[in-house]
Amino acid sequence: MSRSASPDRTIGERIRARRLMRAWTVRHAADRAGISHASWSRIERGLQAADNRFVLAKLAAALDCSVVDLIGTPMPSVDRRAAEAQAGVAALRGALVEIDPTTESTAPQRPVIELARDLSLMRDLRHQCEYDRAMALAAHLVRDLYAACHGPERGTALRMLCEATFLASSLLRSLGHPGEAWLGAERCRDLADEIGDPVLSGLAAFARACAAISCGSYRRALAIAERAVSGPHPGLEVTGVLHLVGAVAARDDAWAVEAAGIARRTGETTTHALFFGPANVSLWRFGMMIDAGDPRGALIVAPPADSSVARVKSRLVFFHADLARAHAGLRSDEAALRHLLIAERVAPQHVHSSPLLQETTRALLNRSQPRAGAALRGLCERMQVTR
Repeated sequence: MSRSASPDRTIGERIRARRLMRAWTVRHAADRAGISHASWSRIERGLQAADNRFVLAKLAAALDCSVVDLIGTPMPSVDRRAAEAQAGVAALRGALVEIDPTTESTAPQRPVIELARDLSLMRDLRHQCEYDRAMALAAHLVRDLYAACHGPERGTALRMLCEATFLASSLLRSLGHPGEAWLGAERCRDLADEIGDPVLSGLAAFARACAAISCGSYRRALAIAERAVSGPHPGLEVTGVLHLVGAVAARDDAWAVEAAGIARRTGETTTHALFFGPANVSLWRFGMMIDAGDPRGALIVAPPADSSVARVKSRLVFFHADLARAHAGLRSDEAALRHLLIAERVAPQHVHSSPLLQETTRALLNRSQPRAGAALRGLCERMQVTR
């Protein structure tokens, strides 16, 4: 499972500590990772943001550790609501561990119609990035749905529990707990297998691939995506998002081209609350270009922040966070700060829970001369970022 980060350790400091533990020079470690020794040195010193997923995967592989070991899981203390969301992780993990479709639950059973209302609320809260309220529901809902699976409406309850574990995995990823996110995705897969619905199996594969990427296991994610798209057809929208996660796992835009072709057929959709369509494909490709080390090219093709992109806060916050990462990569620090502040206004809990955005913010702070402006100082205080 995810490890809690020491509050006085940055990603750069963790990288340096692991390199020194091996008694390696910067040049040797950088050669193992396939990056320049200057980039490695800047990352260690906090002068270059360690906010690139592909680079972090290379660094972790070079140091023989996981991405989670480098990123850690910060516990926000300034943002009360983000801290409350983090505090709910243990209860949700326990609820996911207890699920076993083959073992009967003896807990009291709530009416399925009540559980359906709670599931709908959890779905909406997740996409509006209201993580504290979603987490307050999640563990109880998972347990109650598990109990309902052993009642007269077992079929309906099983399908609802499958979606609840899918949402739980997504929530846990957003809060920086990839190990727990993998557990939720595995439970989603178990339930989809029990039900025998190819659509739910496709959704479970998407959740597992996303969780594997969060754990730094790109090969595993690619294998999951490849198997899912070659199996029983889960519908166009699910097939589309499987191609998107396959593109990230393979670091190959050919998968995204396939997703774009599917999106032209579907248009903008809300099926399964995936919000798949041309706008979503553009957002994924935009983020991939930044992670591939081409922030300038990404900004040239950046999708507009129109209503289709901004349909839900979970999309809009990623868009502005990626814009911030792109501008920071080009040392356009004023623009990077502007988009970080927009992302924070859209979804403060998401931003305050993101180790990668902490790194982006820290890089801006370390480059500010001679002292940071009021807006950057305020953001750093809320993000618990220091030089």
